[in-house]
Amino acid sequence: MALQLVLLRHGESVWNKENRFTGWTDVDLSEEGVRQAIYAGQLLRKHNFTFDVGFTSVLKRSIKTLHYVLEELDMLWIPVHKSWRLNERFYGALQGLNKDETIKQYGEEQVQKWRRDPAEHPPAITEADDRFPGHYLRYNDLTYRELPLTENLSETMTRALPFWHESIVPQLRQNQKVIICAHGNSLRALVQYINNLSDEEVTKLDIPTATPWVYELDDRLNQIRHYYLE
Repeated sequence: MALQLVLLRHGESVWNKENRFTGWTDVDLSEEGVRQAIYAGQLLRKHNFTFDVGFTSVLKRSIKTLHYVLEELDMLWIPVHKSWRLNERFYGALQGLNKDETIKQYGEEQVQKWRRDPAEHPPAITEADDRFPGHYLRYNDLTYRELPLTENLSETMTRALPFWHESIVPQLRQNQKVIICAHGNSLRALVQYINNLSDEEVTKLDIPTATPWVYELDDRLNQIRHYYLE
């Protein structure tokens, strides 16, 4: 029997709606984002999905999206594990800036490099900046090296994969039905690994908001098939 994994990008956030770079800034879901999350849960219920365990980042837009989904499934009781390793990419000094205004200032080519070039770092913040994660209780357990000032796409992928191997894979190997609710770039990291995509292929990958992406895996965690629920 195939192992079941569902990936879900969080619903629209307030800053998604305002077209801002968000990163680790802990913004809430918009009203539309709440509706999207509820609909994702209804869609999973319609197709008779159930889950044994859930995983999210430590950001409320991800946590709340999964909460709404599990509420629709009447499965709020399942264990949910949260990790900073599933956080969105840390966009450094871009966080909070409007994307269109940033393009006007720096040019479309440079902004596209910051967004999608695996090796390109956005402008860094300093530790004195209010956006520095070291100021927040939720990151107290991180080492100094794990607290980012900026982060490129490759680094996002590098820090997401240990959580995949250490926390998620053991659940799948026990035939647990898993749902991961996270962010565009942390999910890209998992998809790149599962699908064995190149850096070029994964940077072109767009993951739609609040749309369940179902993976069926064999006992070696190779994909049998994957598809979006409709």
